[in-house]
Amino acid sequence: MNTIRASFLRFVAQTSPSPDGLEVSHGEGIYLFDLNGKRYIDGISGVAVSSLGHHHPVILEAIKRQLDKHLHTSVYGEHIQAPQVALAEHLAAHLPDNLQCTFFTNSGAETVETALKTARRYTNRHEIIACRNAYHGSTPGAESLRSDNDYTAASRPLVPGVRHIRFNEFSDIDIITRKTAAVIIEPVQGEAGVIEPVQGYLQAVRERCRQTGTLLIFDEIQTGLGRTGDLWAFMHDGVVPDMLLLAKAFGGGLPLGACISSRDIMGILSNNPILGHISTFGGNPLCCAAGLAALQVVEQPEFLEAVKDNGRHLKDRLTGHHAIKEVRGRGLMLALELKVPDRLFDVITVCKQRGLLVDWFLFNDRSVRLYPPLVISAKETEILGDILTEALS
Repeated sequence: MNTIRASFLRFVAQTSPSPDGLEVSHGEGIYLFDLNGKRYIDGISGVAVSSLGHHHPVILEAIKRQLDKHLHTSVYGEHIQAPQVALAEHLAAHLPDNLQCTFFTNSGAETVETALKTARRYTNRHEIIACRNAYHGSTPGAESLRSDNDYTAASRPLVPGVRHIRFNEFSDIDIITRKTAAVIIEPVQGEAGVIEPVQGYLQAVRERCRQTGTLLIFDEIQTGLGRTGDLWAFMHDGVVPDMLLLAKAFGGGLPLGACISSRDIMGILSNNPILGHISTFGGNPLCCAAGLAALQVVEQPEFLEAVKDNGRHLKDRLTGHHAIKEVRGRGLMLALELKVPDRLFDVITVCKQRGLLVDWFLFNDRSVRLYPPLVISAKETEILGDILTEALS
């Protein structure tokens, strides 16, 4: 008899030789359930997407309201659609004065592509600088920002004009010159294993960009919307970028991204030529309705404080465990670096057997990724900690 697993392997394109293969039945809160009814704590949140967990009532209600009105009406940017306008206006109210104009996209990679194209056109420069061990997407331009040959070799030739600096290395900052159109950087590196900036680093990058007339782009596709305990991770260091990139949690579980900057910078896309950059489904009204609902939940001070409290509790509990070398991160964006890296996949497997989904990082095979939904309660945080502690032991 044919099964959904067999059909999955036969008809759905795979991204790895051995996919995880969890057969998901449904989700509720911080939990996912398989076809046999087994419950798993979603300790990954779809890699920082399902920040409000699964089946969140506020998001579902917003989606249902929009369903009764309309879905797609025209290529993004031509028709005035209330969900897009409401979300853009709400974003502006929570961002600095130079980040008031939003271009909506479908994904993080498309957001990055929009930013690169905009920066090059606005500055009339070609060079882009990215950090080593950073991941910004898998489309050709975003892929070209990667520094690792293992992932990029099969995609060459890459888009030219990209140079790399080492995150947290002050001596590399001088690589940014008047030839540089933009520096794209994560305020907390995700796929490197949750690497935070050292004190003064982002400020130094910001000053160098000011001196050279270079645009500073913050990729907050993983860190944005409360993941680190602040609404935006750049708030922690007090460094404001010229462009802010959002996706993942931004859509409340639906595909939505945004490239946000000033009207002066974003306006470069609307002329010489007109329609110089378009996105058919960017700003889809259903996705924008869900995104606005998610933002309205996350923006509440008590919500963000709970994220910080639960993150601190997990860090305190896991720090000092005999199997852990270091616990890194802010809020509920955490990495557990193991003393014995060879045990990483054993820990991930045992966690899954015991009802907790955790993962690893693209550029760090020594650390466990822990990105639980931001709606996790203090009691659920205790349960998660119990399972992790047992698995690590």
